[in-house]
Amino acid sequence: MPTPFRTQLTVDCQDAHAQADWWAETLGWVVEPTDEAFVQKMIDRGYATEADTQRHRGRLVWRGAAAICPEEELGSRTRRRILFQEVPEPKTGKSRAHWDVITDGGDIDALRATLEARGARYLATHSQGIHSWHVMADPEGQEFCISP
Repeated sequence: MPTPFRTQLTVDCQDAHAQADWWAETLGWVVEPTDEAFVQKMIDRGYATEADTQRHRGRLVWRGAAAICPEEELGSRTRRRILFQEVPEPKTGKSRAHWDVITDGGDIDALRATLEARGARYLATHSQGIHSWHVMADPEGQEFCISP
């Protein structure tokens, strides 16, 4: 019998909170809220230090990690989730994995222009038969594709 499990996509990055903000807006998702009172309680009880936290958009948050999910799935144990976690080294090469943003028939050229205006980079356009897609990189260089 298979063991039940949940999955999340975890993305290494340099600025977890900025990446979470960017991707939440791109996907129409939300950044998962941080319970500031809980964070402060952990500091007050000695389980964490001020160095483990930071201020982001005026709120006390954990340093080095932020997650996003669809708003209607907030709090669900089975929610779709992307976790951004900071790592010390910069991205140096092509990623072996990436995600696809599928627009369900939307105009990928217009989406490309919108994403470029928000800091994404266009890398290439590919096609296979009647299908085509744009390869993009987010503000930190993580590759992703947009397709109709």
